[in-house]
Amino acid sequence: MSNNKGVVVVTGSSGGIGEAVCKKFLSEGFEVHGIDVVTPSTELLHDLNFYSHINDIRNSNDLPDIDKVEYLINCAGTQNSYDDIGNNLIGLMNTTEKYGLQYWIKSIVNMASVSAHNGCEFPKYVASKGGVLAYTIWTAKEIATYENHPTCNSLSFGGVLTALNSEVICNKEKFNKIMDMTPLRKWATAEECAEWTYFISVVNKSMSGQDIIIDNMETRNNQFVW
Repeated sequence: MSNNKGVVVVTGSSGGIGEAVCKKFLSEGFEVHGIDVVTPSTELLHDLNFYSHINDIRNSNDLPDIDKVEYLINCAGTQNSYDDIGNNLIGLMNTTEKYGLQYWIKSIVNMASVSAHNGCEFPKYVASKGGVLAYTIWTAKEIATYENHPTCNSLSFGGVLTALNSEVICNKEKFNKIMDMTPLRKWATAEECAEWTYFISVVNKSMSGQDIIIDNMETRNNQFVW
């Protein structure tokens, strides 16, 4: 292992929140292993502390062996795909069992969604993220018995400015309607999401089994625009 602050596994590392999380941990001096079915950006590949693994997290037998994982950030996910539950929930459970339920782990962060709280999105997506909330609590209880006091929490972001949401971001009429329903009248950036992720995984030592909603007050409304 190289001289760094620790070993981090980030799923969904090829773009969006996952890529931003990789960059944040790399900037802080960590060794980062990105897992995705898509090749990551050239910027990540040029970083000597980044290791790319092209694997499908839905297949537990396809996950790479990575030694002494201390931080697991489950960012991989799909929205309104043919297999939201497989990607968002089953895949997350597979990586947690492989990298999270082991001696070296210090923190696990799961990406949930405000949709798990208000039900305002595609049905399988909502169901998958609701499962993430419940599984986060289970995982937090499971690892609480470990000697190094690891934590497991989830983040429920509302709208985020990523390619996953391009259908409404690029539609001026729809996006304006969304902004009219969002009290702070903005969406988070992937970089802001990465800052939140870093804080509750590295800085936080005592909060576990919790979900934090970060949505520009989006959940104060219950309409869904797509």
